[in-house]
Amino acid sequence: MLLRFRGVNHRSFRDEFEVWFAASKFNQGSERPAGLAGDSEMAYLPATAIYGSNASGKSNVLHAMRWMRQAVLNSVHGWASLDDIPREPFGLEGSARETASLYEVDVVIDGDRYVYGFEVSDDQVESEWLHAYPGGQARRQVWFERDADSDELITFPGEGLRGPKESLVPQTRPNALFLTVAAAFNQPFLTPIHDWFKHNLWWVSPGRDFDERHTFTRKMYDDQRHRARITDLLKVADLGVAGAEVDAMSGDLRLLHQGPSGLVPLDYERQESMGTRSWFAFIGPLLEALDKGAVLLVDELDISLHPLLAAEVLRLFHDPDANPHDAQLVCTVHDSSLLGRTHLFQPLERDQVRIAAKSRDGVSEIYPLTDARPRKTEALDRNYLAGAYGGIPALNIGEVAGTLAPAGAAS
Repeated sequence: MLLRFRGVNHRSFRDEFEVWFAASKFNQGSERPAGLAGDSEMAYLPATAIYGSNASGKSNVLHAMRWMRQAVLNSVHGWASLDDIPREPFGLEGSARETASLYEVDVVIDGDRYVYGFEVSDDQVESEWLHAYPGGQARRQVWFERDADSDELITFPGEGLRGPKESLVPQTRPNALFLTVAAAFNQPFLTPIHDWFKHNLWWVSPGRDFDERHTFTRKMYDDQRHRARITDLLKVADLGVAGAEVDAMSGDLRLLHQGPSGLVPLDYERQESMGTRSWFAFIGPLLEALDKGAVLLVDELDISLHPLLAAEVLRLFHDPDANPHDAQLVCTVHDSSLLGRTHLFQPLERDQVRIAAKSRDGVSEIYPLTDARPRKTEALDRNYLAGAYGGIPALNIGEVAGTLAPAGAAS
């Protein structure tokens, strides 16, 4: 499970930002579990939503998390042929290119807590560290620390990290992560941390990865273990889908719709709505996360889903029967109804909401809604739109229309 993410100097975030995914005191007394972890200090949030105006930096939080994942998976082979490390520092200030970018996660794997992070410049990995808390205990074990400016590049204080380690240091390029190198050589105690990145932080974004997600769901449908669940999720979404079939000649998937005279198969590409195809492409990553207990990143959860369906997705992650492996959802949204009580099931508690905002200088920040100390009975949706928590566009009523009015027109 993911407890915390920290970053510095990534896209619109020039300064340090931190997002906690652990339950807070604001979740106490909730009808739903704050998390399935036995230790209250490590109770996780099954779902976290990031609100904010357009271009506030919401998506850049998810992008930073995905960038860290890609770095851990690809720094050995993917970066070997590149002139520079492909980072994306703050772009509105030239000096940001001279400052390192930092990424750090706080995760729990099989009951053990790990804090892993690194700093990178254009040329090299400036620092890297892994701290462990076996069994979730309070005492920290420093498994390794790396400093590009030190005579001893990587140190292994104490006896916490077992297995081969010193022999891996000469195999580590200046622009490669030690964790990636260790996993490539099957270091038994570091490979599980590397594997956490492999199976987590899948970023679902509107449009750009649509074909990949559709193909993934389509392959899952061919597996008899998943076919019934995919079909049921299509039916329950009230899209008019009553079933599905695979064309015996072409192998194409066709969804069956109830017509006046019975079931009718429709051509998926030409006749299905974008909403239906978006839901189908979302089902694969959703089931994968729930089955593996993974962290799923979803950019603009509500862009192609009706508010009731988006609320049901949030509900899935809170339901211990539907989510038995402690999967987590981290999403960006605009729909304020998910904050309110218009749903029979309130989709989000106060401590599950983060607000992204951008200053006039183009610098993003992110903070928890609970910084405003909202009461449990507070109308979060109404107050959010009224600007009580920040993260909304600075617009006056009629201002957009006014910019299009003819010059000299009466106001």
